Amino acid sequence: MVVETGDLTFKKDVLESPLPAIVDFWAPWCGPCRIVSPIIEHVAEQAAGRASVFKINVDDNPVTANHYRIAGIPTVIFFSKGEAVKEFVGVQPEQVYSNTLEEVEGRA
Repeated sequence: MVVETGDLTFKKDVLESPLPAIVDFWAPWCGPCRIVSPIIEHVAEQAAGRASVFKINVDDNPVTANHYRIAGIPTVIFFSKGEAVKEFVGVQPEQVYSNTLEEVEGRA
């Protein structure tokens, strides 16, 4: 399941997550974001119990978007132990996200 996070909850949700975290930075007006959304949903289903998966609307949460220097969306960032470890800008095939999660899990 993909959970919404924001400026006020990002630290607790993502940075303090005991599991690896995947964060989809998006906006409702973004066409490619609508393509990535179901891919991330499917990755979240496959990763249940192994990773936490979040979406953050960059328009509504500029502090976090600016902190991670989000210049293009969709941007998907993988976190491990509170650190951003891998980032993808634009639409990627589902397998790219799945393989990256396996890499990130190997770091834990």
